[in-house]
Amino acid sequence: MLSRLKTFTIVTALAATVSTGASASALTKSFAAPEFTGIEKWLNSEPLTMQQLRGKVVLVDFWTYTCINCINTLPYVKSWYQKYKDQGLVVVGVHTPEYPFERNTDNVKTAIKRLGVPYPVAQDNQYATWNAYHNQYWPAVYLIDKKGQVVYTHFGEGQYGQTEEAIKKLLAQP
Repeated sequence: MLSRLKTFTIVTALAATVSTGASASALTKSFAAPEFTGIEKWLNSEPLTMQQLRGKVVLVDFWTYTCINCINTLPYVKSWYQKYKDQGLVVVGVHTPEYPFERNTDNVKTAIKRLGVPYPVAQDNQYATWNAYHNQYWPAVYLIDKKGQVVYTHFGEGQYGQTEEAIKKLLAQP
């Protein structure tokens, strides 16, 4: 099942990337959100688990602080956090390094401060959470419903209105 899901996700991402340069999709088949795993350090927060976030809408944002595309999406992610955190949205930035120097916790802390990231950041230096999601892109957004299911993905920049609409719909669900 996991293999079919991975294949479906890759095919969906590739098809959307070819036609639009980015991928955004409400998944036709949701799947259980993988647990945060192998996190070296939690910044801006105590450690979080998907189990404890059940009942909330969770936006998982895979990023790294030197990725220009990640930096370009950051104002939108921060805006969604500010707008919807009191309505049940939890944003978790999963910082997965592209370069060796991005593994340094002090460098990540400095970037978080410089970029004004207010939400929890999980430092995923060993790519354990990245691999659990079968992620392949920076930035990548995964929206998780209140039942703990990944129901929407977006890879790359753009489609901000579509992503925000998905957040609103998920928050409106019982």
